[in-house]
Amino acid sequence: MPSKKTNIQYVCRECGEKFSKWAGKCPECGAWSSLFEQEVESNRGIGAKAMSQDTGSKPTPISQVPTEHAKRLSTANPEFDRTLGGGMAPGSLVLIGGDPGIGKSTLVLQTLSTIAAAGCKSLYVSGEESAAQVKLRAQRLGAAGGDMLLLCETSLNKILECTEQIKPQVMVIDSIQTMYSEELPGTPGSVSQLRECALKLMVYAKNSGTVTMLIGHVTKDGQIAGPRILEHMVDTVAYFEGDKKGQYRILRTVKNRFGATDEIGVFEMTSLGLIPVQNPSRVFLQEGVELSPGSVVSCTIEGSRALLFEIQALVGKTSYAIPQRVSAGVEAKKLTIILALLERFAKIQTGNSDVFVSVAGGLRLDDPGIDLSLALAVVSNALNISLPPRSIVMGELGLSGEIRTVSSLDLRIKEAHRLGFEKIVVPANAKLPAVKGVEVVKFARLEEAVAWLINNP
Repeated sequence: MPSKKTNIQYVCRECGEKFSKWAGKCPECGAWSSLFEQEVESNRGIGAKAMSQDTGSKPTPISQVPTEHAKRLSTANPEFDRTLGGGMAPGSLVLIGGDPGIGKSTLVLQTLSTIAAAGCKSLYVSGEESAAQVKLRAQRLGAAGGDMLLLCETSLNKILECTEQIKPQVMVIDSIQTMYSEELPGTPGSVSQLRECALKLMVYAKNSGTVTMLIGHVTKDGQIAGPRILEHMVDTVAYFEGDKKGQYRILRTVKNRFGATDEIGVFEMTSLGLIPVQNPSRVFLQEGVELSPGSVVSCTIEGSRALLFEIQALVGKTSYAIPQRVSAGVEAKKLTIILALLERFAKIQTGNSDVFVSVAGGLRLDDPGIDLSLALAVVSNALNISLPPRSIVMGELGLSGEIRTVSSLDLRIKEAHRLGFEKIVVPANAKLPAVKGVEVVKFARLEEAVAWLINNP
């Protein structure tokens, strides 16, 4: 029997690094108050076994590497396929996170049921619900009539033994925080257990070619719980966005080794589960209603898709010593910079006013191409002036007040024209495609755009 010895170490919740002494700040990633104490039972036999997993690979010229097995599997859900980069890549390890009740389990359960009905062997591993609970939820979603296999188990070793027998093409682990390996100490969800379970699942996925999806819990900050190494090990990381009490959900990829990052899929939550939204631009626009003062339509690029949205601003006299700056869907620092530019170059004073900014529909944006639309929304509400009907604004603002061009402007303009917008405000140096029936208004500086809004209500 190999000798065992118990030691104390300190592990960082953010990066997963281990240290012999406690510190208020992680020396590796710089996170504060992230180190916690953990008992480590060292066992040389176990360590050797864990590190000797044979992948069966050998050095091969890249020109001779076969790619026939790399054909993707469709989920039969166009929005989910788009998010994954065109479907499920064999051997890929996908991590899906989101708030409780937002639709993670619903989406994967619908997907497995659909592909199982098409003849693809699929396995749903539940570590949080009993088989009866999963069956009732599947019946409610209309997904209980297929040949999807169900396993309620939390021991990873038993799960892998089962998969070696049935050899599924797609497997879902719901959730990774409930899995544990008997070879390591600690409770399910601890740093050592998460790392070991993810490593074993990664090796299994690469060796067998099984598409493996992991459902992950999130912290109060919206990040997937556990060390960052979990996100580094997987091939794709996707997050659900949106208000779980609302009607629409957004699935966004922040990492994808098999496709573009920041690709999004838009879904509608109904009594029958998540339904893909074919025209998401209309979801974020208020059709048939003229824009009121403070509302501006703009366009952003999400992956390979141009997406129109409405940004709203509210400016009011403050009742506090320090005016409030509140933003939803837009970074707070961006709003602060925009207000400083308006005061410096356009003479729009907001120093004694509260400013609230929101992106309609729950969309979260970090695109610099929305700077000009955000500025004009603030001016529009502050001066009680509406933008011209069927107009759209795009442009990035520099710190000297100039309006810079944005990426993929031709794609944005084509999407705006498709949805019936007739007037487009763009940077002066923008190279535009020829589009009939569209009036293009160009500005080089912020004060010129503000003057146009004031003089052309």
